[in-house]
Amino acid sequence: MADIRKHLLIVDDEAALRSAIAERLSDHGYAVEQAGSGEEALERLADFAFDILISDLRLPGINGRDVLDSALERYPDIIAIVITGYGTVKDAVDAIKHGAADFITKPFQFDALLHVVRSAVEQRRLKSENAYLRSQLEDRYRIDGLVGRSRVMRDLFGLLETVAATSSTVMITGETGTGKELAARAIHHNSPRRANRFVALNCSAIPETLLEAELFGHVRGAFTGAIGARQGRVEQAHKGTLFLDEVGTMSPSLQAKLLRVLQEREFERVGDSHTVKIDVRVIAATHSDLGRMVAEGSFREDLFYRLNVLPVQLPPLRARREDIPLLVGHFLQRLASEGGRSGVTVSQEAIRLLMGYRWPGNVRQLENTVERALAFSQGRSILDVGDLPAEIQNQAGPAEGADTALPEDGIDFERYIEGIELSLIKRSLERTHGNKRQAARLLNLKRTTLIEKLKRLEPHQAAD
Repeated sequence: MADIRKHLLIVDDEAALRSAIAERLSDHGYAVEQAGSGEEALERLADFAFDILISDLRLPGINGRDVLDSALERYPDIIAIVITGYGTVKDAVDAIKHGAADFITKPFQFDALLHVVRSAVEQRRLKSENAYLRSQLEDRYRIDGLVGRSRVMRDLFGLLETVAATSSTVMITGETGTGKELAARAIHHNSPRRANRFVALNCSAIPETLLEAELFGHVRGAFTGAIGARQGRVEQAHKGTLFLDEVGTMSPSLQAKLLRVLQEREFERVGDSHTVKIDVRVIAATHSDLGRMVAEGSFREDLFYRLNVLPVQLPPLRARREDIPLLVGHFLQRLASEGGRSGVTVSQEAIRLLMGYRWPGNVRQLENTVERALAFSQGRSILDVGDLPAEIQNQAGPAEGADTALPEDGIDFERYIEGIELSLIKRSLERTHGNKRQAARLLNLKRTTLIEKLKRLEPHQAAD
């Protein structure tokens, strides 16, 4: 992969030596700028985020130690190398204690300096990569991180294991809150790419004007505020996995650029004409119907087929209600432990209500509900119905029908059934934000049938 060139600032008051070093470093692929004094160095550092600083410790005016301290304060990740002479190795060792990566003493051969620079860059890379891998291992996302024993979940686990072993592009679909990113992480951490990065990006959470730079990176001056070059998420995921959530929100122009990444394994940073080769596995996710968007012309058909090589459909929580007690126990154990509590359980009546609820927000909503119930329990060891949100306590719908008490004089059967029908229609319209065609699809009805039912059950809702 062609990395963004490392930007290097060399600070030395000996113009001839400084220029010679700068020229040689440029020949080795570094983007080099020079400063002849501490004051000039601070001005350069204020305007640009350099990757590497090479500074003589003895400078007229502001000395090299002050330059070092200012650079590390402003850019904690900068690689600082100090040049020292006249037997002042003690000063160099002191600089290392304050954050410098290494030092070299005058006089020196250029090859020795180049070795010091390359070694410092490699040590920083390894340190950064090790810290990243440790942070991910602390919170492992394996297949067993997805909780469920139902048939649909066992089938899903088998599919994820199969998909993980390949390098093909994956499309994960499912309603909001079903765990699409969790599934993507499980695929990555069970794949041959597990030793490299998993990089996630929610395409709907970033303004369109910034999304391209976030994806592909940019060079200095590419747009207002781009004071330095920056890697994008695609490049950060080199050799690893890039997870693009809500990919259906991408603009047509970005769709074309993503298609190029998938087809040609290359891209260009914003403001740059240099082509970067990339080796990345893409996992995309959406809760939208991309097939419908293709038919409507809002999503590229060729990109859809490139993304949909290995489709993975996550089931909604209502399709695996038997997993709800297991999920509740899983969330409760973790949340109670974080709060310093133990031995907290949930009453069977509360579990029945949780299993009967429709869960439009799926597993994420269930987790939030358990957290809320734990907070409202006021230290009690059993969470009960009263700790649940009102919409769950007062839920209505077909699930209540089996427990409906029949009075001695009977019920109005037709009206009761109409109430169930109306409840289902309202819930489908709520889910689809009032779109009657999509609501009818959810209920497996014709659109005209849904409208006729609305006219009969609640006329003011039937306006088209």
